[in-house]
Amino acid sequence: MKRTRYTKFTGDLSSSFGLEDLMQALSEFLLDSGFQDPFSPYQDFDGEQTMENLREAIRQALESGELFDEDSQEKFDQLDASQVEELIDQIIQKMQEQNFINAEQPQQGQGENGEGEANAKFEVTDKGMDFLGYKALRELLGPLGRSNLGRHDTRHEASGVETNGSSKLYEFGDTLNLDITATLSSVFAREGLATAIDGEERSPLMIEYSDIHVHQSDYQSSCATVVLLDCSHSMILYGEDRFTPAKRVAMALSHLIRTQFPGDTLNLVLFHDYAEEVPISQLSRVKVGPHYTNTRDGLRLAQRILAKQNKDMKQIVMITDGKPSALTLPDGRIYKNAFGLDPLVIAETLEEVSRCKRSNIMINTFMLAQDYALVQFVQKVSAMCRGKAYFTSPEKLGSYLLMDFMSRRMKTVH
Repeated sequence: MKRTRYTKFTGDLSSSFGLEDLMQALSEFLLDSGFQDPFSPYQDFDGEQTMENLREAIRQALESGELFDEDSQEKFDQLDASQVEELIDQIIQKMQEQNFINAEQPQQGQGENGEGEANAKFEVTDKGMDFLGYKALRELLGPLGRSNLGRHDTRHEASGVETNGSSKLYEFGDTLNLDITATLSSVFAREGLATAIDGEERSPLMIEYSDIHVHQSDYQSSCATVVLLDCSHSMILYGEDRFTPAKRVAMALSHLIRTQFPGDTLNLVLFHDYAEEVPISQLSRVKVGPHYTNTRDGLRLAQRILAKQNKDMKQIVMITDGKPSALTLPDGRIYKNAFGLDPLVIAETLEEVSRCKRSNIMINTFMLAQDYALVQFVQKVSAMCRGKAYFTSPEKLGSYLLMDFMSRRMKTVH
């Protein structure tokens, strides 16, 4: 008789931890937003996603002692410098094989003096971004005790797969989710009890169109969402990084929609001196620049995107920390006022909000600052579009944005 003997796995150190744990440890490096945190171990990298910076980030993660168990940590501590470099090479190779990153190959001739790898860059793949979004979603919703997420429930009913116990007469266009009991009951009621008792012997059951009943399910609507993300310079000023938490929330919302609300759509729009649509897969590369806040241009682009979506609900989720301070003039020039709340800029921005209201687009605003004049402006926007305004902090932004996406109301978050 053939026997299989199991022994303790003694593979190389690159197999002693999961790449998922490594990606989580590198998330701060991979999602760098241009904020120079003096306490960050990645402050000297200048936000560049080069292979040399990746190697250094992996080295710091290995030396932190958070990836290895006790036995593996002892083995790692005994490695010399060349063995550590070889281990990092193996880890990077596995990250590429498992499609967490894509690495550019250095051009010919660049590697002769050892500069090829330093100049080569990498990018986080869609799989890597989706994993970071999943981890961000778990971190944000985990403390709230929310493990099972549903879809957008309504008070309406429709024929579908998930039944709620009731049935209705079939109408053309309904999903043929047949209610056998109700259908046969209708036949027996029309043809009499004898048909029910001796149906097989006397004659076949004559089911008519009016006998057909189908199960009903709760009608669940679909939603088109545009995340309007402020990437003006104020998002990393005043000694606080407000942009990286916002990026994590956008990734978490993307993962939530893809896995729990498959009928929904999500688009990402960045607004600064002007507005631009960015694929979610490119979010890790987005950085804050020395820009102003052109809120009206962001609202305009969001409306154009939502106009193409055939969904029951349409909403804009705006994450910002500053007053509208820029405006695109008819001739294409950018009018700027660094002090914000310029009458011209505010008037044009509110006019764009009115267009959203006429298009039945709800605007939910998550404000990362609480200046008195700014609060008044945001409340006016929310009142015009029947939306909500949350005045919160970067630490609480994710929890309340995601919970608002699933449940709906206006409040101040302390």
